[in-house]
Amino acid sequence: MSEGFPSLNLVPKSELPLAARDFKTDQEVRWCPGCGDYAILAAVQSFMPELGIKRENTVFVSGIGCSSRFPYYMNTFGMHSIHGRAPAIATGLAASRPDLSVWVVTGDGDALSIGGNHLIHALRRNVNLKILLFNNRIYGLTKGQYSPTSEVGKITKSTPMGSLDHPFNPLSLAVGAEATFIARTIDSDRQHLTSVLRAAARHQGTALVEIYQNCNIFNDGAFELLKEPGTRDEALIRLEHGQPITFGTDQGVFRDPDGELTIDTVTEANRDRVLVHDAHHPSAARAFALTRLTDADLLHHTPIGVIRDTARPVYDTLMTDQVEAAVASKGRGDLAGLLAGNDTWTVG
Repeated sequence: MSEGFPSLNLVPKSELPLAARDFKTDQEVRWCPGCGDYAILAAVQSFMPELGIKRENTVFVSGIGCSSRFPYYMNTFGMHSIHGRAPAIATGLAASRPDLSVWVVTGDGDALSIGGNHLIHALRRNVNLKILLFNNRIYGLTKGQYSPTSEVGKITKSTPMGSLDHPFNPLSLAVGAEATFIARTIDSDRQHLTSVLRAAARHQGTALVEIYQNCNIFNDGAFELLKEPGTRDEALIRLEHGQPITFGTDQGVFRDPDGELTIDTVTEANRDRVLVHDAHHPSAARAFALTRLTDADLLHHTPIGVIRDTARPVYDTLMTDQVEAAVASKGRGDLAGLLAGNDTWTVG
């Protein structure tokens, strides 16, 4: 593995240098022209060689949705699984095959609707997975219904009078599930996207990366506030570990006397009170507060970057240690004895 990346559960290194072209398949990439998925695919394919991991020891697992075509286009092992179940399938794979680098690609509908239960349990278990959640705030594959991240009042084919649902904040949800790594980035910002992928790859345990991704057919311009030169600097809060959290011309994040995070103008008098970002802080409360700065409807004050990156025992390792301890204390398992043990009943 390249310098700076620790071993991912002793995943075998590639003996030959890899390039982005090595991760491209011969499959025709079939997304709508202009879809943000193209930019994400190109960034991932260009980034993967940095890991130095053999392609045959890399796996991409997806669910159902536009984003879930990803495994077809990655020249690695992969599985296009069933709706919402990618984290569950990937959990079994990562837990049973520590020699693999396992990535999950999912969308806001796939991960947060039918797959919500599987997502939160992968996060709380801290399985050694990297989850890329493409959030376009709409159902694209099924042609434009509102999703769990669509804003209140969203008019779609399934909500002609406007959505009544309050949207999920995926990163707030992840903090509530005790995720050890959460980050957010944007499809069109190649440099920032790649830097977040690097940080996720370094993390031991579950890393959730939310990627704001434009669906130019059914929800075009959903994130223009965060992309347009005239508005992005005032809307985006770029987080860097160890640096004061400032943005725009003169705005900063402060902690008020009640402990809440607030946004105010930075002056010479209050400059020393600007909150310094600590991605490694053990308390989840600080990370949660940062995720709540975002206006759910208009996306004002949206933090991007690594919000939380903390250490906790990895599920895969704990499971392996437990099995080894059981074998060492009791010898080889007796399946016949287990099946015919005391907890059996005769019926009839």
